[in-house]
Amino acid sequence: MELLLACRGAWDTPDRSGDPVDLHDHGLQTAALLRRSHPFDKELQVAGLVHDLGHLLFPGDDAGHAEHAAQAVRPLLGERVARLVRLHVPAKRYLAAVEPDRALSPQSALTLRAQGGLMDGAEVRAFAADPDAQAAVTLRQADDAGKVVGLDAGVMEDWRPVLELVAARASERTP
Repeated sequence: MELLLACRGAWDTPDRSGDPVDLHDHGLQTAALLRRSHPFDKELQVAGLVHDLGHLLFPGDDAGHAEHAAQAVRPLLGERVARLVRLHVPAKRYLAAVEPDRALSPQSALTLRAQGGLMDGAEVRAFAADPDAQAAVTLRQADDAGKVVGLDAGVMEDWRPVLELVAARASERTP
């Protein structure tokens, strides 16, 4: 919770030239969208909440932010949440390749190149075959939509019980 609360006033770019909402509001909006579209998938919702923590932990590392966030959340929130967080960047590359007319936010379009650009045919097939591909695409779509200035998506404290539930389930799976 402390790390999530530290996202208030933190941005995806150190100079604030990126997305129009801070990491706190972006995480809340993304998670709220996922809660609405997938009310029973708590791990997906939590992945939406924490997916951009890498921007807070390693400012300016657009290419590595998903991996940094995944590594940070894995011990507490488990493998699936970490995997979805890690896959939200490949999902952007996948969607940009298979839906070329799909609009990206200006910042997402800018960082796409640093993150590997469009997937080639082999990468598209490999990504599509991944068992978590659809959930990662869903996370990516909510990520793209969760950038609305002034949108009230609730408060971080509302997510404490969901985080605790996901963390408890993750600890049960760890030997």
